[in-house]
Amino acid sequence: MKISVCIIAFNEENKIAEAVESASWADEILVVDSESTDRTKAIAESLGARVLTKKWAGFARQKQYAADCAANDWIFSLDADERLSPKLKNEMLRLKGSPENILADGYRIPRLSFYMNRPIRHGGWYPDWQLRFFNRRRGKWKDVLIHESIEMDATAKIEKLNSDILHHTVENAAHHHRMIGTRYAPLAAEQMFARGKKTSAFKVAVAGSTTFLQNYILKGGFLDGFAGFCIARFAAHHAFLKHLLLWELQNKSPESKVQSPKS
Repeated sequence: MKISVCIIAFNEENKIAEAVESASWADEILVVDSESTDRTKAIAESLGARVLTKKWAGFARQKQYAADCAANDWIFSLDADERLSPKLKNEMLRLKGSPENILADGYRIPRLSFYMNRPIRHGGWYPDWQLRFFNRRRGKWKDVLIHESIEMDATAKIEKLNSDILHHTVENAAHHHRMIGTRYAPLAAEQMFARGKKTSAFKVAVAGSTTFLQNYILKGGFLDGFAGFCIARFAAHHAFLKHLLLWELQNKSPESKVQSPKS
């Protein structure tokens, strides 16, 4: 069987090489670049990837475009800040070499994230199952603003692989804070608003503290040491900001309302 690894990227010159190199086992590596201004495209091409340029259309649409443009039906979707672990590469090679062992239409894969230079196994971060290996004839990316995922046909069979995708997430505290403020919280609020979800001043007030307790205490984030504390603290900030932005959207005067001319 033939497999295409699809990667979306924007200004990832510091990470794209490791992502592409970890996919060297595939029949095709396709990078969809959203008009990077750094060396992302040149680095990917130098390592044998086929690079297409597409203006940014959102996470799900960008990934669906990559899947549609791939040369093969079997797709392995990888983010630029992710790599296949050596064990996962071996697992994929075994499947690729023995297609009779492909017993499903899609596969969920555990993802191990690194934060403050250590693997994070608690606080709800692991195993963080991701459906990333799938037959594009039986599934597609769900068109959402954030937390995009593969939506398989109702009759599709889904199994699990054993080895990890390695996720080298935020670079430092400033980057983490910036990503929450400029991407994750605003998109989450917009998505909640579009789905008709409501919040309140009370929910805004308690969202942060309840999220911290859930992540740090109930989900065992404290077992990851100081990194676990920081993750829970940032999760609390994300929850607070998401609800506050949703509250603002709910209470915003319609900009499209036409004012009557003064007599």
